[in-house]
Amino acid sequence: MIDAVVFDFGGVFIASPFEALREIGEAQGAAFDQTIAIVFGPYDLDTDHPWHRAERGELDIVSARNEILDLGREQGFELDLFEMMKNLAGGGGVNPEMVELVRRVRDRGLKTALLTNNIAEGREFWQGLLPVDELFDATIDSSAVGMRKPDPRIYSHALTEIGGVAPERAVFLDDYPGNIGAAEAVGMIGVLVEADATTAIARVDELLAQV
Repeated sequence: MIDAVVFDFGGVFIASPFEALREIGEAQGAAFDQTIAIVFGPYDLDTDHPWHRAERGELDIVSARNEILDLGREQGFELDLFEMMKNLAGGGGVNPEMVELVRRVRDRGLKTALLTNNIAEGREFWQGLLPVDELFDATIDSSAVGMRKPDPRIYSHALTEIGGVAPERAVFLDDYPGNIGAAEAVGMIGVLVEADATTAIARVDELLAQV
């Protein structure tokens, strides 16, 4: 039995930025792992990488961009965050099947939350893509709360925001395995969302059938 479903944003409602990032790096001869490490840092950890600090609201986007440029140049690459962000917005729009899944969850009387690692400067953009207030009982933006996945505190914070739901009675959807692992470590039911979200949606529907 479950009482709540918590959704990531990028890679769940819109396309994951990682494939676009792969193409940008490869155009400069950088391996995918190199590009990820330079631009986003070790994404399954919470560190002092400039992108992580920006997602925690500790660093403005201009400063983050300049620090990431320096990190890239140390390895011989010119990885400009501003140029990348033109291609990292999840081309293809919002996945309507995922939106309908949220509605099914709510129709069952369950709580819903949006839990996203994001930068303060991007808030207006992503909130404009979804009827946030209509779909979610709580919205947790890492840059607003000063915590980011995979910090276990942010999962607990999300559950508190939707009424103190017990972790074992909450499902968490994300496109990054490290974030799923962190959610499962605090007791939540993790569902990995792949490029084709069909399997993830079917898994949540299976859980809803037990409510």
